[in-house]
Amino acid sequence: RGNSIGGVGMGNGATTTATTTGHPHANDALLQGNSTRAILRRITEMFSSPADHVPYLKSDQFAKDLHRLNKKVRAVLEDEPRCVFLQSPAYVFGDIHGNLEDLHFFSDNIWNLGMSLTAGNFVFLGDYVDRGMSCLECVAYLFAMKLSLPHKVFLLRGNHETRDVNGWEEHYGARSFIYQCQERFGQTVGFQLWNEINETFDRMPLAAVIDQDIFCVHGGIPRPISDPNADGGRIRDILNVSKVAGINPPYEHEEDEYQQVASDCIWSDPASEEQERTSVDEETGYGDSLRGGGAICFGHKAVSDFLAQQGFSYIMRAHEAHAEGVAVSKGARVFTVFSTSKDHNQGNNAMAGCILIDFEKMQVINRSPAYRNQYIHRRDSVSLAMLSEQEITERVQLGLITMVPSTDEQEKYEDDGHEEVGDDEEYQEEEFQAFDEEGDEDLDELDSLNSIDDDDDDDDSGVGLHEGKAEYTLDTRRKSSVDPCNTTSSPEKSSHDNHDWSVMDNEDDGYGGNGGSVSKRINFSGVDSSSRRRKTKKKSRFSSISEEVEGDEVDDEDSTVNGDDDDDANMEAIDDTHL
Repeated sequence: RGNSIGGVGMGNGATTTATTTGHPHANDALLQGNSTRAILRRITEMFSSPADHVPYLKSDQFAKDLHRLNKKVRAVLEDEPRCVFLQSPAYVFGDIHGNLEDLHFFSDNIWNLGMSLTAGNFVFLGDYVDRGMSCLECVAYLFAMKLSLPHKVFLLRGNHETRDVNGWEEHYGARSFIYQCQERFGQTVGFQLWNEINETFDRMPLAAVIDQDIFCVHGGIPRPISDPNADGGRIRDILNVSKVAGINPPYEHEEDEYQQVASDCIWSDPASEEQERTSVDEETGYGDSLRGGGAICFGHKAVSDFLAQQGFSYIMRAHEAHAEGVAVSKGARVFTVFSTSKDHNQGNNAMAGCILIDFEKMQVINRSPAYRNQYIHRRDSVSLAMLSEQEITERVQLGLITMVPSTDEQEKYEDDGHEEVGDDEEYQEEEFQAFDEEGDEDLDELDSLNSIDDDDDDDDSGVGLHEGKAEYTLDTRRKSSVDPCNTTSSPEKSSHDNHDWSVMDNEDDGYGGNGGSVSKRINFSGVDSSSRRRKTKKKSRFSSISEEVEGDEVDDEDSTVNGDDDDDANMEAIDDTHL
């Protein structure tokens, strides 16, 4: 299990080359050099067992691999339309937020033989960085999969794939993406890699359409900037967004109206029932989001108009945390998917979820709180007994050992004006020695990155960070349609963007100490799906969607910022047995 064929584009296992070379040391040889094949091998083997690759994750080789990987993935993304079109079967994933552990869960249980050997496409809805401690590892792995399987893996853009957000170190502290880049590789090289990765983010698609029927986006549906009933409608607006868009902040060449379209796609939320009554415009169906800062919300009318105008049946989006991993709203026409179970105040039994779209069926796949893998959640774990204090420190900094602070530590940190804190704060003050002084003195280490040769591609051999590509200038003085610095990360009554460290990962969860869950099924037989486009002959209505929730009761779920949406009629518990 986990072995790959050819060693490129695989999922989670250490690769073996004995079948292709017959030489016992051939695998070591294939891991050397700067060819695309070698880079992908190193990254996929790192992902298979990150704790065994700590030296690599701290090395200049990892920085060089990220540099070369970015240039190649950037070119692939720039060739894609701003809205990609694909067919089912397709797995749809929500926010990752640097959570390598939950990403490993999906790898172990969905593409355990590798993505290339798994039927269907993979759609990620954005927010790959910030909050989690393994942002670089998550980005490296997802970029490697995109480069290996460009027509099978689709990476959409979220609001955290913008500089104003993932560069907001004052807000996210050690959990911000820019902090982790500079902490790992030094100020100069770290900043350069952070900017390079953001240049790749600038080229990510904003939306996807599955089976010409299901609209996928990070935040929500954009407001129309032209006649929504004209040919193409809102999809045409998205397709007309610049192929290179900074959004927050925008580039000089970005037009205001299309900058608004892009912002709506990555920032908007479904309106709560209270917003529907009090603040949503009755004519347009849009209103101001609880987040503030210029972000919008979309109500029932906006959803109905968009689906009717485009001929779609459903909207799948991310952007909001939910303890069950997946939730529905707006008459079961809007699905919210969240694929990280940590760092969002969802409790000890929160789950990470994804949705499999398989022609006429949708199936939820959730990570149970009882699931355990190679990650360590306690500093006093017996698994760490043979490690030195320095080795433990390194794993904490890489997110391979997850710890939660005491209440006293949390209160002290918040009193100092910070957003969050971890028990590893004392370690976050230390720098990785391998990248310490050299990167800050001058551009010597940066020049070292620029001189990498690629065995596979003669056309970019020796190309520097800014050579051989079009120049784009960010307009930092220009106001974006959404100002992240004026948004509220934790709107009143909302679940998204909270940082509550009061629930210890190792606390008894009420199910025997290891976590547990109750099976829940949501019956969609009452949902009118008669207008849904069908690729084959009609067989049946939607099958039930299997979820997992904590506790003995099965509660109705929603997908709004403040949790007030009412879809009771569409949700019926039909199973109440333990897994």
